[in-house]
Amino acid sequence: MDALDAGAGSLLRQPKAVWATAGASVVAFMGIGLVDPILPSIAQGLDATASQVSLLFTSYFLITAFAMLVTGWVSSRIGGRKTLLLGLAFVVVFAGLAGTSGSVAELVGFRAGWGLGNALFVSTALAVIVGAAAGGSAAAILLYESALGLGMACGPLLGALLGDASWRYPFFGTAFLMAVGFLCITVFLKEQPKPARKTSLLDPVKALGHGGLASAAASAFFYNYTFFTVLAFTPFVLNMTPYKSGAVFFAWGVLLAVFSVIVAPRLQARFGSLKVLGGSLVLLAADVLVLGYGSHTTAIVCTILSGAFIGVNNTVYTELALGVSDAPRPVASAGYNFVRWFAAAAAPYFAPKIEEWTDIHVPFVVAAVTALAGAAVVVVRRNALTHEAEELEAKHATEDGVAVFVN
Repeated sequence: MDALDAGAGSLLRQPKAVWATAGASVVAFMGIGLVDPILPSIAQGLDATASQVSLLFTSYFLITAFAMLVTGWVSSRIGGRKTLLLGLAFVVVFAGLAGTSGSVAELVGFRAGWGLGNALFVSTALAVIVGAAAGGSAAAILLYESALGLGMACGPLLGALLGDASWRYPFFGTAFLMAVGFLCITVFLKEQPKPARKTSLLDPVKALGHGGLASAAASAFFYNYTFFTVLAFTPFVLNMTPYKSGAVFFAWGVLLAVFSVIVAPRLQARFGSLKVLGGSLVLLAADVLVLGYGSHTTAIVCTILSGAFIGVNNTVYTELALGVSDAPRPVASAGYNFVRWFAAAAAPYFAPKIEEWTDIHVPFVVAAVTALAGAAVVVVRRNALTHEAEELEAKHATEDGVAVFVN
């Protein structure tokens, strides 16, 4: 809590380079939920099924997962500024191309390229913000998490506003905003010193040999399946206009941001990280189960409410991943994200397939089970997840380089 309060105190007094990077981060995170309210419109416009359109998430996050093994290797060789610009350039190009797609296959392919650019950007942005920020790492991390929450909240809203006219416009809008971010970083951000040690492609995989980090990644894998069932499959269940769907997921994103930045640290201080995480996962499981079997109004309420549990989980998982092992933070984060993003790629594909094979309720039953599986890993592996945490906390507090996803 002290770190959070101290970070809030100096949050607004930042160099232009920090604001430029944080602003681009908001747009980068907007791209994750941007397509949510327009998924039915895309399906109709391209004469595609729900499972085909959901591949927009699958291709995006599958590439993101593999890219986590590459981003550290790239940034440790060309520097943070060039890595950010490279990632932004990829997003500008592929988001723009996505808006010109003539088939769902083309759109899925362009989203894959977009995912590569986003991985290069978001995996480097926090390290750059920490290096350039005034007021220490606490203020920088708070600013980054605020950008994440704002982006996740505003993405569906932007998708709804632009997508009401055409499903193509949100993609063009994202390309334009990221082009502005590219120019801002080019002008305001100076190149920072390269790391003393170059990262190997296998370093993140080797880091997973640590029992605590492997346990955090395994639990997050199950949790992410639940998370992205809500994000990618629920719009088809709600079956609302882009405006209404955008409003629902905007409210969802606001809860995610508030609970991630404000509520989660307070709960952790009072109850401890593992108790908070386990309890939140159980509540998320109950929420998605009610979502799947409730009325349309109940489904809307449960969708919005899930943002609170997701926000708490994201914060706790990030801290666990960055503090449970003795690997450098960027390496530990890359290994952790490499594992968990595979679930983010799997859920959007399997949820509509499970509906086709069974009925509309079963995908949410599966999502509830995976959330409980994530909680079970936390309980069974609680000793590994807390091993040497106190000693490592002091070590990590002095490190400047950090890299996270996506929560």
